[in-house]
Amino acid sequence: MMSSNAMEVQQPIYNKEQQKSLYKRTLIVVSLSQMFGGAGLAAGITVGALLAQQMLGTDAYSGLPAALFTLGSAIAAYLVGKLSQRHGRRWGLTAGFTVGGLGALGVVFAAIFNNVFLLFLSLLIYGAGTATNLQARYAGTDLANSKQRATAISLTMVFTTFGAVAGPNLVNVMGKLATNIGVPALAGPFILSAIAYILAGSVLFLLLRPDPLLIARSLEMTRKNLSKQITMIQTKNNSGIMVGTTIMVLTQIVMVAIMTMTPVHMRHHGHGLGEIGLVIGFHIGAMYLPSLVTGILVDKIGRTAMAIASAVTLLLAGITAALAPGDSMILLIIALSLLGLGWNIGLISGTALIVDSSDATTRAKTQGSVDVFIALSGASGGALSGMVVAGSSYSTLSLVGGVLSLVLIPVVFWSGRGKKVKVEM
Repeated sequence: MMSSNAMEVQQPIYNKEQQKSLYKRTLIVVSLSQMFGGAGLAAGITVGALLAQQMLGTDAYSGLPAALFTLGSAIAAYLVGKLSQRHGRRWGLTAGFTVGGLGALGVVFAAIFNNVFLLFLSLLIYGAGTATNLQARYAGTDLANSKQRATAISLTMVFTTFGAVAGPNLVNVMGKLATNIGVPALAGPFILSAIAYILAGSVLFLLLRPDPLLIARSLEMTRKNLSKQITMIQTKNNSGIMVGTTIMVLTQIVMVAIMTMTPVHMRHHGHGLGEIGLVIGFHIGAMYLPSLVTGILVDKIGRTAMAIASAVTLLLAGITAALAPGDSMILLIIALSLLGLGWNIGLISGTALIVDSSDATTRAKTQGSVDVFIALSGASGGALSGMVVAGSSYSTLSLVGGVLSLVLIPVVFWSGRGKKVKVEM
């Protein structure tokens, strides 16, 4: 009996107009899911460190939530990539979001029972939503041509903004709702995360048909079979993947480290949850809202130039955060907005390099493996951030992060070393 996946790609769409229509439909479906996914991601990020601080009674380990759910996202990135490679984007992304939703529910129960072990385990599982939210950006590029890829990535990320900005700004509302039903206030945003992630998975499961990755794979294999050229691109592929990965790893370390400790830093200076939510809301808005412009610039100006722009922006973010007085909401908003923008530019330029350099027949597996490194780098940044602040200060952490971003500049120049060579048959 023929499997459902085989049936989906039995008659691939070869007509250019049909491909264009499917590409647009895929972007709409993925963008809709990203609205929910963004809310699930942002709500947890806003209060994760505060919840750990409250339950553990110390700042030294307040970076652990970010470390745990990014470590969980590393495991999930590999598994979601592998599942997508085998069964398509629909099954991989649906499973990832659903597991992330279950992890968020676990955090709520951990807060109710004041169980630290359950908290850490649930945060690890919650990371599946983070990984899936990132991997969904690849789905929009499966049927895009080389001049549309960064723009396709940016479109899905723009829609993430709606949920990502709403999440932190619903912290107080969800906190009051949680209190009314007998749940600790800081667990309230995780109720929103659970609902949002499960809704994101449901949208993809119901609407992402036919599967864009399966169609792209079928088209790629057909082109190879019909082609009369052999394109020798292995050197380019290897260097493109390595450079793209490095760009995203460095930007992730810097962003996660500074972002994780900002709520704790603000709490020490007398800011309430509403003010913290506002700053994180601006930060996450800057992570996603500029995407449409960023994507167009990455396609037009080039991956290398925009990666350098990412490094400069992250440096400015680190300097501003380090010099900002703890009671200055305006400077903290500017610093965290620059931090989000720098991450956005780095993610889109790095992702575009990965897509450029990967083959449709193995793309999901490659992308999943790359996202493992990104998640592990975030876990490292989150874990070390609390220790750096406890041993020194938030200003030191911010300056170190800003300087570290400059490593991107020599790295990206390496991206031009691989050249494509065509051999006619």
